[in-house]
Amino acid sequence: MFAGLALAGLVGGLWAEWQGAAVASAAGYAVAYAFGGWFGLRAGLESLRERSVDIDLLMVLAALGALAIGAPFEGAMLLFLFSLSNVLQHVAIGRSRRAIGALMELRPDAALVQRDGEWVETPVEAVAVGDVFRVRPGDRVPLDGVVVEGQSEVDQASLTGESVPVPKGAGDEVFGGTTVGGGALDVRVTKPAGESAIARVIALVEDAQSRKAETQRLIDRFEQPYALAVIGMTLVAIALPLLGWGAPFRPTFYRAMTLMVAASPCALVISTPAAVLSAIAAAARSGVLFKGGATVEEAAGVRAVAFDKTGTLTAGQTRLTDVVPLAEGLTDDGLVALAASVQARSEHHLARATVREAEARGLDVEEAAAFEATAGRGVGASIGGRVVRIGNPQHVDGREVAGLDAALAEVDRLRGMARTAVVVTEADAAGERALGVMAFADILRPTAAETVRRLRAAGVEHVVVLTGDTAAVAEAVGREAGVDAVYADLLPEAKVELIRELEARWGGVAMVGDGVNDAPALAAATLGIAMGGGGTDVALETADVVLMGDDLGKIPYLLRLSRRTRRTLAVNIAISLGAIVVMVVTILGVGLALPLAVVGHEGSTVLVSLNGLRLLGARDRR
Repeated sequence: MFAGLALAGLVGGLWAEWQGAAVASAAGYAVAYAFGGWFGLRAGLESLRERSVDIDLLMVLAALGALAIGAPFEGAMLLFLFSLSNVLQHVAIGRSRRAIGALMELRPDAALVQRDGEWVETPVEAVAVGDVFRVRPGDRVPLDGVVVEGQSEVDQASLTGESVPVPKGAGDEVFGGTTVGGGALDVRVTKPAGESAIARVIALVEDAQSRKAETQRLIDRFEQPYALAVIGMTLVAIALPLLGWGAPFRPTFYRAMTLMVAASPCALVISTPAAVLSAIAAAARSGVLFKGGATVEEAAGVRAVAFDKTGTLTAGQTRLTDVVPLAEGLTDDGLVALAASVQARSEHHLARATVREAEARGLDVEEAAAFEATAGRGVGASIGGRVVRIGNPQHVDGREVAGLDAALAEVDRLRGMARTAVVVTEADAAGERALGVMAFADILRPTAAETVRRLRAAGVEHVVVLTGDTAAVAEAVGREAGVDAVYADLLPEAKVELIRELEARWGGVAMVGDGVNDAPALAAATLGIAMGGGGTDVALETADVVLMGDDLGKIPYLLRLSRRTRRTLAVNIAISLGAIVVMVVTILGVGLALPLAVVGHEGSTVLVSLNGLRLLGARDRR
């Protein structure tokens, strides 16, 4: 509104001047000065109170200088265009902030919660973990939870960037802020409102907005001394001609004011936030969360990428792949059912895979007694008067086990296929004997190999796997994914050392992981990338970037976006500095009218704002 009133005053003053109405002309220009300079004057006075000088003060001084030498039109035009430029800047920055702020609207304020047999609308803050809520078709999920009843497809695009709705049924996890399709779902809450996936997204993005890019921090440090230099240059441009060779005052002062306007770095100051905030907003809409402007710039310099294996390159859910019965009359199903009975009370990932397989086969699992677990070796339990043990070969060390040689031969064969193998034995009064061998594997994510290929196309020169798993398993995964090198049997500190070695050779290194053991490497890398869906809290807090949908394919996208942002910053800075240099040289060389300097100054400011805003349209187009 103020820019509009300033324009009205400018036009009215100019028209009255043409009509020879001096009083009306002065009134029109006064309106233009008052409304065009209001915010600039406030900001300038505020900077003076803080004992600093900013661009707003330079513009106000130039406008007052124009008025003092009888050029009110030029001063009014300067303030109007400066006001209009600020409006357009706020529109540009506001649009990128609104694109992020729209995330807030994804989370419903209330949930339909089951209370004493009835469904009651309850504020999400009052819903506790363990409560059950219902989501009707077409509604948004209010909180994170696990489906207990119902089936539907859920649109997770707003959170993860997935373009296709995901089928959900009993036992599946759903996230707050996603949209239920054609069927209703009853969901048991697993996280309070403040810890839901969408709440985490909002918190991370709000934090990212407050963290400036390195280029922006550099420009901020440069702004104050530069503004003082502009004032000093303006004073010299006035004093030197007047005192040195007796130049006339009015044209000298006019040229100095023009020089002040042309040299002011408005476009330079806005060039970085316009681009970086737009990039952060675009990435958030695609399920990628940058934790600040500095992170966007750091990602642009990545030349090598290191992946953790389990839960990152692989799905992180171990599957039973091989069942080898060795005892006479024992079937595959019989061995799986017996192993599941022993492992039903274990939390080990191999035990959970065995129980899942037994359930998938519809097998009866007996109740075991006297369960015991030996860390790093295996488990055992009593079933029907016999002791059944399951574990790695070290679990049977020092005991006489009939048929052990055949079992160990199978273990060696399966390990050669990059499997993790365990031996199942049975002991009773007659002694202990090997019942069979079972093998497990962590399945490579379907997008892993394609992601590695796209990383190379995006300019990444070296891709490796860092894992604590055995060399045979890690190398099999590495071959399937198509990476350049595999480092296995690593403790967390060894991963950090390798990250440092990679940085010494390649420069920027990204580490992609999801577990607690990945956190030191995520922190040590140039860019830490965490898998947001299944990642641990430690990994998510340590990382610089979070992939909300656990989609490895987002990594090439975020690197391309960062590099595009860096190019946009370079163009914006070139436009900003180029405009200043051209106008200053023109003023000093042949002279330039103040209105033209104003148009050039504000035009370059608007141009870099709009150029940065183009990044809002950056999508992951695979």
